[in-house]
Amino acid sequence: MAIPHALLALLATGPRSASRLRAEFEARTAAAWPLHLGRVCAALGRLERDGLVVREGVDRAGRATYALTEAGRVELRSWYTRPVEGAEERGAEPPTEPAPDELTAKLVLAVGAPGVDVREIVDAQRRHVSEALQDRVRQRAEVLARLPEHAGEVVRLLVLEQSICRAEAESRWLDHCAARLERLARPADSGGAHTVDHPPRGAPRR
Repeated sequence: MAIPHALLALLATGPRSASRLRAEFEARTAAAWPLHLGRVCAALGRLERDGLVVREGVDRAGRATYALTEAGRVELRSWYTRPVEGAEERGAEPPTEPAPDELTAKLVLAVGAPGVDVREIVDAQRRHVSEALQDRVRQRAEVLARLPEHAGEVVRLLVLEQSICRAEAESRWLDHCAARLERLARPADSGGAHTVDHPPRGAPRR
């Protein structure tokens, strides 16, 4: 759901056409995820169907423009505040094509967004990752305690260890994000929107 929610985030400051949304998304994400106009139009169609956006009019080029509904604003606030789950937590299959990483897209769009505290997003995700990591380490210990010998047990152990490594990597990246935000906020300590008044916590350990 990274792309639909990214479009909601871009629409938070005013109506836009599909082509403008595409251009702004690529500009905000440094073109890390080239976005086809067809995907934007398809996502807008789903958002409109779900009552999260509405066609408001046309721009100077005659292109339809879309605006957030109140339901769309509620969903956007909810997206900013809830942690992002990993693919294994969602039970999702690996994507068949490159797509924006939801957490990265959320942080990129949250920086400078009105009424959004990026620190809160980072802290909520760190807590979520820490809890997930502790749970997987516990599961791994249970498997190892049984001295796995059968193929199914070995496979489960390998999957758990991959999940642990991913959670540890995400935790380190979130620590880096917190430190980066703190450094960027220092010049604006007198009244900056992203002032950080606490040091970043260490990554959870196995």
